[in-house]
Amino acid sequence: MSNETMTSVFSLSGFNETTTTYRLTLFFLTLLCYSVILLVNVALIVTIVLEEKLHEPMYIFLCNLCTNSLYGTAAFYPKFIFDLFSNTHVISYTGCLLQVFVIYSYAATDFSILVLMAYDRYVAICRPLEYHSVMTKHRVILLVCISRLVPLMCQALVMIMTSKLELCGFLIEKLYCENWAILKLSCDSITMNNIIGFIVIFFYLGHYVFIVCSYVELVKSALKSREGRRKFMQTCVPHLLCLLNVLVALLFDLMYARYGSKSVSQDVKNFMAVQFLMFPPILNPIIYGLKLSQVRNSFVRLCTYTKQVNG
Repeated sequence: MSNETMTSVFSLSGFNETTTTYRLTLFFLTLLCYSVILLVNVALIVTIVLEEKLHEPMYIFLCNLCTNSLYGTAAFYPKFIFDLFSNTHVISYTGCLLQVFVIYSYAATDFSILVLMAYDRYVAICRPLEYHSVMTKHRVILLVCISRLVPLMCQALVMIMTSKLELCGFLIEKLYCENWAILKLSCDSITMNNIIGFIVIFFYLGHYVFIVCSYVELVKSALKSREGRRKFMQTCVPHLLCLLNVLVALLFDLMYARYGSKSVSQDVKNFMAVQFLMFPPILNPIIYGLKLSQVRNSFVRLCTYTKQVNG
């Protein structure tokens, strides 16, 4: 018997008495959160697309980061809002695998884009005379494509291996589908799945090491001149804040998914499960929008122009 016939739907046990009692409050908070995510990310994307001065590698990578936030959060928020007012919190087998694929490819892509942004800042500050010859239009397009395709391929491999498992249960202990939660339901050995999973995790930890090494060189270079320090504070600090934001959020989720204590309340579990779908998508565009004067000024100018046209 195939796993699709044995387990056609999964039940999401993350919904408890609290989510039922305060469903209206949670609905408005979730709707507000998702609306803010859509607003700040779309605003930044539109600003970068319409403002010709921002058609530079750093801003193109930033636009890609915002687009990825819209992609990842779309896999969670609409379904969660629907489940808040549903009496049965279930998801189909295919829908569950798709949700896992989108959410975790989104998380991996965030890391890939942050690597590109670190590399871009390294070339701009440490090798300024070579910047335009290194970060050419074609190379930027190639790097953006790689940052999207490699995470999709990694996650596709993980999902193919997961889909081949026979499952002996249907209860997902989260508000959404998560690969480790599915693996725990397997009737078969998951040793190979764990090996592949850890290879993927270490591959993206390697991204983090690359970023750290880049910033060691950036700091050394920035300390040599006043202009280097100014450029570092203006363009690298937002990147570091976004990196810290994403890293902390993902570590919370990964460590809890595999080693979380059963004594922790369900409400705390729920918050830890969704915070990487809340904070990075909201804070990243706000950090860049407030810190980078070119983005901020371009956004204000576009808003003023739109107001004058409508007026």
